[in-house]
Amino acid sequence: MSNVEGGHVEEAQRTRILRAMAEVVSERDPRSISPRDVAARAGISRAALEREFPDLEDCFLEAFELGVRRGRAALAAAYHGAPTWADGIRAGLLAMLSLLEEEPALARLWIVYSLGGGPRVQQRRAEVIAALCEFVDRGRGESVTRAEPPEVTAEGVVGGVLAIIQARLLSERPEPLSDLTGQLMSLILLPYLGSGAARRELRRPPGRRPVARPGGRSAVEGIGMRLTHRTACVLRAISEHPGASNREVAEHAGVIDQGQISKLLSRLEDLRLIVNVGRGGFRGAPNAWTLTPHGEEVEHRVRHGIAGGRDTTTKRALPEHERD
Repeated sequence: MSNVEGGHVEEAQRTRILRAMAEVVSERDPRSISPRDVAARAGISRAALEREFPDLEDCFLEAFELGVRRGRAALAAAYHGAPTWADGIRAGLLAMLSLLEEEPALARLWIVYSLGGGPRVQQRRAEVIAALCEFVDRGRGESVTRAEPPEVTAEGVVGGVLAIIQARLLSERPEPLSDLTGQLMSLILLPYLGSGAARRELRRPPGRRPVARPGGRSAVEGIGMRLTHRTACVLRAISEHPGASNREVAEHAGVIDQGQISKLLSRLEDLRLIVNVGRGGFRGAPNAWTLTPHGEEVEHRVRHGIAGGRDTTTKRALPEHERD
């Protein structure tokens, strides 16, 4: 087995462990979980688990981060594609609620059981909530009320939204979270845009974010750019190293020219295949690239050579003039 293939196997096992952790945590008190429980759910030996995660809290924290990466990518991609703050909040909220429905175990770990995590989990959770508050706080610039809402308003709004979602996730008969979109949007907009905007959200029909289904139209058709070997390498680099900077993506993808990698990343961002989630704070922090849900689908199909029936994962799949 080559080093690359071995790396993919190890990464797949690590992801399986993280999902097993999320599933076990969603079923019982996190403080009662043992390494044996997680290993059994992942279908591996306890020794194999402890080679990957000698400390079970490290496993919990990384499972939490898996949910954060997916949620942050979905929210940011939806938000940045919207024309106004309110439209962006609605699109981001719907994307988040839909993702939580698709990943129920990760959702419960992220929203509910992270409250019982250790100090490092609590610190990371606080950072994630602060990033969500930053999105919501931009509503103060849109405010139509006589007195601009105080900065703490965003904290109250985000806390209220999370509390409602938490209650639904713990319900014995949980209803689809996306059905809450109008009510949660009304809660979010009320202090910024007033009662009229809040009432209009209540009258909106519940939305649904389209979910890609396997076996349908190829995800790589019609994306608006040529999928060269270099493009495939960049998508794979971001898939395997979420949060990588421009320089790190270039190194992992084998691209030497920094100007070229910047242009390529910009195009992929415009196509909504990747999103810059640099520490959640749009304050001059280094770029940190993550695949969007659509980008994940495209990268998966390219990696496995199922784009239009040809192998798109190697240079041999491309005509000579397309190899860049």
